[in-house]
Amino acid sequence: MFKVKAFHDLTLDELYQILKARVDVFVVEQNCPYKEVDGIDDQCFHLFTEEEGELTSYCRLIPPGVMYNEPSIGRILVQPNFRKQKLGRQLLTKAIETAKITFKRTDIKIHAQVYLFDFYRSFGFIPVSEEYLEDGILHVDMVLEAFNKPLENRK
Repeated sequence: MFKVKAFHDLTLDELYQILKARVDVFVVEQNCPYKEVDGIDDQCFHLFTEEEGELTSYCRLIPPGVMYNEPSIGRILVQPNFRKQKLGRQLLTKAIETAKITFKRTDIKIHAQVYLFDFYRSFGFIPVSEEYLEDGILHVDMVLEAFNKPLENRK
C-alpha cells in the first residue's frame, strides 16, 4: 500500500529509512559522492511503500516552482531486494496520479537518468533537453504533457 506524506508528517523512522535508501542507491550504489540531502525535502510530498516495516520503494513529489515551473517527480528508487517485481512501474504510476491531483497541474517534468529513458518514455514522457552530464551521470529532462494518453493505455 502506498503512503503519501508531507515532510512534517513523516515519522523519524520513515525519514531515516528514506534518507538511508537514497544514500544507499544514489550515493553508494551509483558511486556518486555528491550531496544527497539537497534542502528541498521539506517542500515535497514523499510517496513510498513498506513491507514489514522496511522501505521498499520511494519517490518525492516536488511542487511547481521548486525545481521547475511544473511539478516534478524525483529520487525515484526501488530497494535492491524488491527490484524485478514491477514495483518501479507501480510507484511511477501512483506518483503521476498523485502529482496531478495534489498540484492541480497537468504537465510533469522529470530530471531522468539516460539509462532509464525508455522506462519513462513508456509512460508518455518526452525529452525536452539534450543529454547532459550531472554528478558524473548522463541525464535528460523529460515532460509528461497534459493531454497525453491515459495511463491504462500505456505499455
